[in-house]
Amino acid sequence: MTRAATVTGIGLVTPIGSKVEEVFDALCQGRSGLRRPPPDHVVAGYLDVAGIAPPVEATAVLPPTDTRAVDRSVLLALAAAHDAIADAGIRVGTDVDPDRVAVVVSTGGGGLESYEDFAAKRRERGRPAVSPYLLPGMLANMASARIAIAYGITGYSSSISTACSSGAQSVAEALRLIRHGEADVVVCGGFDAPLHPTIAAAFANARALARNWDDPTAASRPFDRRRNGFVLGEGAGVLVVERAADADARGAAGYADLLGWGAATDAHHPTTPRPDGAGAAACMRRAIADAGLSPSDVDHVNAHGTSTPLGDRAEAAAINAVFGAHRPAVASVKALTGHLLGAAGVVEAVATALTVGRGVIPPTANLDDPDPECDLDHVRGAPRTGPVRAALTNSFAFGGHDVSLLLAPPSTRTARTVPLPPTAAPLG
Repeated sequence: MTRAATVTGIGLVTPIGSKVEEVFDALCQGRSGLRRPPPDHVVAGYLDVAGIAPPVEATAVLPPTDTRAVDRSVLLALAAAHDAIADAGIRVGTDVDPDRVAVVVSTGGGGLESYEDFAAKRRERGRPAVSPYLLPGMLANMASARIAIAYGITGYSSSISTACSSGAQSVAEALRLIRHGEADVVVCGGFDAPLHPTIAAAFANARALARNWDDPTAASRPFDRRRNGFVLGEGAGVLVVERAADADARGAAGYADLLGWGAATDAHHPTTPRPDGAGAAACMRRAIADAGLSPSDVDHVNAHGTSTPLGDRAEAAAINAVFGAHRPAVASVKALTGHLLGAAGVVEAVATALTVGRGVIPPTANLDDPDPECDLDHVRGAPRTGPVRAALTNSFAFGGHDVSLLLAPPSTRTARTVPLPPTAAPLG
């Protein structure tokens, strides 16, 4: 059984950019994508700060006849998928049998904005106000379905919904499908567009969001003593994953190898993590064991790191329980992107893939005064450079769904490279 798969394509739509080099440079240089919503944005007055992704026009990702009533979240996913497949340079039907390609692109919420909009129209004008295209434009599985339609993919197709772990769970599913011989190539990822009034109000009323920050770029600060909540964001991330031997056969370069995954459930509370981080620790241990490694082999943890007081402390406890005195370098990208919900796990898997492939760990922005209850080897101030033998990326979710992925440098004969950031410090 093939144990590893290789990432050969990346597509992104995030608050810090939509190109691999742009996003990685933003992470290394601390360029924030968080801002106050403009007055004409639907969440103006509901959110003080948000991670707003660039617009995607329906006609740019769909045939003109298919653009009616398509939710913004699905458009983000399609844009990321098109870029990932182009980046991989793979041609379905030429390089790979369509029956041997799978699609697993998932979401935490699906097209909630479209549903809310048409529900309001129905209350005002009755049944005729609801578009017959609403369901194919907003259902959680429609990103996977539309990607398959666009590329003639006839293999396994699914969409997983485990809240903020959805994207990471999709990547884990890709590895499972390849290992068990059920697919040769998997298009996998996550997406969410939760920046609309009802979702914003729900999070705000739960006092889960960062508040009272004059500078919106300072609002998300994972593991910092002054953190007081997360910043809601939107986006999409899609990967193309395949066997390294197949990538080599067609001359494709890999970003990173996907070596292992682990999952666990807190079984504790619908929204609050276990304070001792037991579920998070379990999924990290399972991912390491699944890769055939030990904790001492892991040089970096890309933390879930949402900037909530309870969540960051629980994750820190879990990391320390797993690694003890080994103390891998820890960082979180959410200080710059905000929390992208169902897209977060894939965008952070991308950051981790770039980290292990390039030997550069971007720092956690806004980590000015580390919380002593989050005693970790934090990367802050500047990137660290040096070989990263293996790295974990964590995703934890409402409901206690915990997922960890383990990535390592690519085993393809050719690797993707970009220039190192000028302000990087040695790893160690």
